[in-house]
Amino acid sequence: MTMTIHVDIVSAEAEIYSGIAEMVYAPAEMGEVGIAPMHCPLVTHLRPGEVRVDPGKGKEMKHFYVSGGILEVQPYTVTVLADTAIRAADLDEAAAIEAKRRAEDALAGHAADMEFAKAQVELQQAAAQLRTIESLRKRT
Repeated sequence: MTMTIHVDIVSAEAEIYSGIAEMVYAPAEMGEVGIAPMHCPLVTHLRPGEVRVDPGKGKEMKHFYVSGGILEVQPYTVTVLADTAIRAADLDEAAAIEAKRRAEDALAGHAADMEFAKAQVELQQAAAQLRTIESLRKRT
């Protein structure tokens, strides 16, 4: 019998996913982490990127975009507390491309420090959304 782990992905707006998985992959601050059942406890920041949930037993991998947040791991539970979380299939590629273009324009204009920092974050998030969309395309 395969061991499983309970996964909850929530954002400020709603619970996006709750279910059982054999493996979870997330964009932690220092790089991607893979979490299996019985993983040691861990709390880390998340970068904008893709969270993948592998339910196992031949079922299709589930893909989500998170804009950042916190990942908490316990031996039988993984909780993703995201600033924003969206099912990867629901991402709007045209909107992400436009957001990336606006952020690049703001960075090129060398706006004030606060605007520059905001543009950098927006650029990271738009780029992460586009990488998530591309990753999903490659898998289908």
